[in-house]
Amino acid sequence: SKFLNDKWMTKNGFLNDVQEHKPWWWNIKVQKLNLSAPLILLPEVSCQKAIEILQEKGYDQAPVVAESGVILGMVTLSNTLTSVLAGNAEFSDPVTKVIYDQFSKIGLEDSLGKLSCILENDHFAIVVHEQMQFNGNGSSFMKQMVFGVVTAMDLLTFVSRNDKK
Repeated sequence: SKFLNDKWMTKNGFLNDVQEHKPWWWNIKVQKLNLSAPLILLPEVSCQKAIEILQEKGYDQAPVVAESGVILGMVTLSNTLTSVLAGNAEFSDPVTKVIYDQFSKIGLEDSLGKLSCILENDHFAIVVHEQMQFNGNGSSFMKQMVFGVVTAMDLLTFVSRNDKK
């Protein structure tokens, strides 16, 4: 059962420390990765335009975020191209037809150890930051802002550049 799996428990925030002999970087915060701000696509962007933008900017993937700030998913260059070539989507379709809506989120204050557990199963994680917003009548709500997209390569690069051994 996944409820008894330590990696699943860590990934979903139920356990903090599962590894007895943690590497030196295990408790360092995600914010230390110095991620660059991601390219964000709105849901109405067409598959054709998404491919053009990703290729032009040199990105493999980008979060798709509604105007309201809700994170809808991730669009990847390979999945978009594969979907169009297989006939499952048209170049004119919005990217929402080809997004991955199953994705993991991680906060800037979370540990690289937690990120490592997520990246064992996922190709990427969306780094989010919670922000309190107020509307005109003074009521507040929490909004998640996309701060970055992190991959195993980002973690590996950080560890190899800062290796303490």
